[in-house]
Amino acid sequence: MTGLAHHLGELLFPRACAGCAAPGYLLCPTCKKRLATPPFQHTPNLTVHVPVFTLGTYDAPHRGVILAMKEKKNLAVRRHIGAVLTAALDYLEARGDIIPGAHLIPAPTRPSAARARGGDPVSAVCHASGRPTHDVFSLLDATPDQASLDESARRRNLSGNVQLSAVPQGPLIVVDDVVTTGATLQAVVEKLLAHGGNPVACVVLAAA
Repeated sequence: MTGLAHHLGELLFPRACAGCAAPGYLLCPTCKKRLATPPFQHTPNLTVHVPVFTLGTYDAPHRGVILAMKEKKNLAVRRHIGAVLTAALDYLEARGDIIPGAHLIPAPTRPSAARARGGDPVSAVCHASGRPTHDVFSLLDATPDQASLDESARRRNLSGNVQLSAVPQGPLIVVDDVVTTGATLQAVVEKLLAHGGNPVACVVLAAA
């Protein structure tokens, strides 16, 4: 019965690629290939204090996947992006760009936003990577959304609103979905440094 319900669901609501919306795929072959492009270093406007690496630019398919995970509650694709993150980290370790075995720190989000999205997508991707992941950051629910703010406003918006519950030991890599100005990464890295943490790099799914 479960299999029948699944097939009926596919007929009524056909699956579309999270990256480009092509029908019939969770991720189409073209988007899978583009998502497998090696990560590269990115320099945000704001000083983040550690190297920042991105898996791509904020256009297709990266933009489509991020929006699918955040706005469309596409839970299934999060596991696939976890595998993409794993490959990116393996690549950066092999090149000597990051320390092998570092633990992952998902960037903070508002609890209400995470609940509305079926769980925090960045945290889900980190856990799906198989790497040790520590959900120690959050934003106060009253924190305004960063998307409509300029660079200086983003920094002010985060001041006092980034909450840290614990500081994991050893080298840490901060992971986020999109870097724009670098305000969130800067706030997280500075918070870790101020509390004796050892952030060594940031990795984002896309750079806008």
